[in-house]
Amino acid sequence: MPAFKWEQGEAEKLQSELERLVYRSNLLGSDRSVANWGGGNTSSKTIVKDFRGRDVEVMYVKGSGSDLASMKAQHFTGLRLDDIRPLYELDDMSDEDMVAYLANCMIDAKHPRASIETLLHAFLPFPCVDHTHPDAIISLCCTANGRDIAREIYGDRFVWVPYIRPGFKLSKMIAEGVRNNPKAELVLMEKHGLVTWGNTSEESYRKTISVIQEAEVYIEARVQEAKLFGGAKYEALPEAERRRIAAEVMPIVRGEVSREKRMLLSFDDSADILRFVNGRDSAKLSQVGAACPDHLVHTKMKPLFVEWNPQSGDTEALKRALVEGIAAYKREYEAFFEANKNEGDVMFEPAPRVILIPGIGMINTGKSRAMSLVSGALYHRAVAVMRGATTLGEFVSLSENESYNVEYWPLELYKLTLAPPEAEFSRRVAFITGGAGGIGSASARRLAAEGAHVVLADLNLEGAQAVADELNAKYGEGRALAVKADVTSEEMVAAAYAEASLYYGGVDILVNNAGLATSSPFEETSLKEWNLNMSVLGTGYFLMAREAFKIMKAQGVGGSMVFIGSKNSIYAGKNATAYSSVKALEAHLARCIAAEGGALGIRVNTVLPDAVLSGSQIWNSSWRNERAAAYGIEPDQLEEYYRKRTILLENIYPADIAEAVAFFASSKSAKTTGCMLTVDGGVPAAFTR
Repeated sequence: MPAFKWEQGEAEKLQSELERLVYRSNLLGSDRSVANWGGGNTSSKTIVKDFRGRDVEVMYVKGSGSDLASMKAQHFTGLRLDDIRPLYELDDMSDEDMVAYLANCMIDAKHPRASIETLLHAFLPFPCVDHTHPDAIISLCCTANGRDIAREIYGDRFVWVPYIRPGFKLSKMIAEGVRNNPKAELVLMEKHGLVTWGNTSEESYRKTISVIQEAEVYIEARVQEAKLFGGAKYEALPEAERRRIAAEVMPIVRGEVSREKRMLLSFDDSADILRFVNGRDSAKLSQVGAACPDHLVHTKMKPLFVEWNPQSGDTEALKRALVEGIAAYKREYEAFFEANKNEGDVMFEPAPRVILIPGIGMINTGKSRAMSLVSGALYHRAVAVMRGATTLGEFVSLSENESYNVEYWPLELYKLTLAPPEAEFSRRVAFITGGAGGIGSASARRLAAEGAHVVLADLNLEGAQAVADELNAKYGEGRALAVKADVTSEEMVAAAYAEASLYYGGVDILVNNAGLATSSPFEETSLKEWNLNMSVLGTGYFLMAREAFKIMKAQGVGGSMVFIGSKNSIYAGKNATAYSSVKALEAHLARCIAAEGGALGIRVNTVLPDAVLSGSQIWNSSWRNERAAAYGIEPDQLEEYYRKRTILLENIYPADIAEAVAFFASSKSAKTTGCMLTVDGGVPAAFTR
């Protein structure tokens, strides 16, 4: 039940109508059962001074592309009402003409493009207007006999508007309905949402919440929990089991949905989703269609519902059902496009955005983790709507053609053209071992700067989390994930990859970087020291690469592994037999994997750094003292010693290695595998042969 959150003390601090509009909008958006992510719009009419100091009546309305929950004053568009009101006398106006006209009504050219529903707000003769998509209201508006039920709830206080895509006609239809009903307090938009208003921001907000509460009370009084979605057909698997299965199948799903464009995935096993996927009627109900235009834009017309019995325990059968189901979904989507396309339309990726699995939960897809979460959040709203609509009667939705005309709406397509081009590593997931260290963290920053989602794996989880927090703060929540991993433990390696698969859907790039180093004369090299180097730098690289190889093979869209070797991979370092030997092993291991991975599009290359002292955990250990002793110098003389032995007279830094990592992971090296690249300032003894 949405609560009334208006705090008078907070409101009294606000000086302008625009500030009160921001406050009201944020309150509405803070409850997703009231306002979808990115959906709904609000407005306030007020008097402002124009650039010549004249009083002008202006309407501030939500700008396109913003979200009510987080938007600020700069996300609203100010429009001169004297310029807009004459439009009411027109019989019709195309979307393109309307957008062009409104651009000339703006009081500031720097404001965002006005919402497509701007005229809805302008034509209503009220100071404050709210348009939202509340679950309870859409349940009512998506019920076959919704208009009759609305009369039971609201009497003659409402205006019912048949479904029509947003634009001039809908705006005028709403305004005429309200003007013709002096008792009207709200507008119910069939298969769409709610419009309310007031003389002040507080009054408008209060009306919105109270109207929603009336509908919700009516619905909840009639809900029969045991009979929702036809009652339970399946039982949800235990949490650990369903998450284990989800982690196992998600790379397969990711590969199947990424044939046209690579996608990121997220997993959701919330209680409401589990109840829905386990319902007897849910498979059929899920195919009725999207509950409203705002849902459809991010979820497509319908999800993929996978027919699978979770009580069978047959994971292989689930994998087959997912592969076959996604292929069938694509064929149906292509037929949907062909049957409804307009001249010049170009088909989007045909893969599902929402995948429902009985006993397991929901998998969502998107061009980023953030967008996959949006599709998931909106399907939560769809489930809530179906819960309410089936309680009231028969759930109805947008027709196939109505759905197509929303998904391929020219104004929605225009929004896509405004988005910046995708960066090199957009839609890619990079798994970086030793992520808390100098080279690991620098590689994470370099790849994330060009769009990658990164997994920072390290025994030092606190350090890895600090880097992840930094990247999430800079690029947005969900761009980085920290996991604890001991690369010598087969179980911990598998668990780390499972966590990454559950969070992102799989892995595209492995940066095999975790390491250590020891130094001692050969005759003083103990078996313990030898085994330690072999375990971390040999077995660790093998385990990390093997599990990444499995995931990349399951995805079937290729991948890139970058091993962080050493100058010592090809040069016999003094007093470093164990370290140099295993570094040579790494380089040859990379070539062996490259030979097997080529047919699968999996490239494996090695970077050979030398003496990267800055930010290194290794060089802050006894290794610094040991290497200084080997060269007969003091530890604080090492940087200069290493610089002078290079033919370029340069020190090597983590960012230099990160640049090489980015090259090998990128499309620039698409035809390179089994290669070694030295980044050492030029050490002749370590030239590759």
